[in-house]
Amino acid sequence: MTDHVHDLEAVREATDRLLGAAGKLDDGSVAEPSRLPGWSRGHVLAHLSRNADALINVLQGRPMYASSETRDADIERDAPRPLVEHLADLRGSGAALLTAAAAPADWSRTVTMRNGVTDSASRIPFRRWAEVELHHVDLGVGYELEDLPEEFVTRENDFLAERFAGHPDVVPTTAVTPDGRLWTTGGGADGTPVTVRGTAPDILGWLCGRRDGSALAVEGGSLPALPPL
Repeated sequence: MTDHVHDLEAVREATDRLLGAAGKLDDGSVAEPSRLPGWSRGHVLAHLSRNADALINVLQGRPMYASSETRDADIERDAPRPLVEHLADLRGSGAALLTAAAAPADWSRTVTMRNGVTDSASRIPFRRWAEVELHHVDLGVGYELEDLPEEFVTRENDFLAERFAGHPDVVPTTAVTPDGRLWTTGGGADGTPVTVRGTAPDILGWLCGRRDGSALAVEGGSLPALPPL
């Protein structure tokens, strides 16, 4: 089972990094576009705060979001706020999540995430870690995929490779780093197996849709087009 205690400490550290970086912004830069199409930096910060609330819901046996429409409306409502309100919300919602996670619980139980996806409760801290790290990158404030903790990059590549495993639109694909780390994914589509070579951050960028894969070397065919997460 995943070490949720370790991952909760990683969430705390990642949140501190994010708050430190966001604290250097101002109201004008919060309103500027993030790297996510159609979202300002305020949208990204608002999403992170509401995601913390949503994961508390999951931990306590409630639906993650009342509905997709409510989720989207809450983000739109909160996105235009001044920076000081975003920081207070992100700090408070993140602390509330850590407090909820500290309560005695059966971490081996199965929980239901958004869109009916199920997972082990022990993976919730890692899911939050991924939200904080990747959306920190999405802010476009100088924190890049290469700055992510090595452990996180490896485990997120594991998670995403597993997510796309057997996908009907992806040929069998092996991703390999120069130091020999390897991930296999796809396999549901007919076609010649493909090998993708590059750094772990570049592989992550391709798997999570943050990069177009142009930095990767591909053998056996073209770079598979991955479906949206």
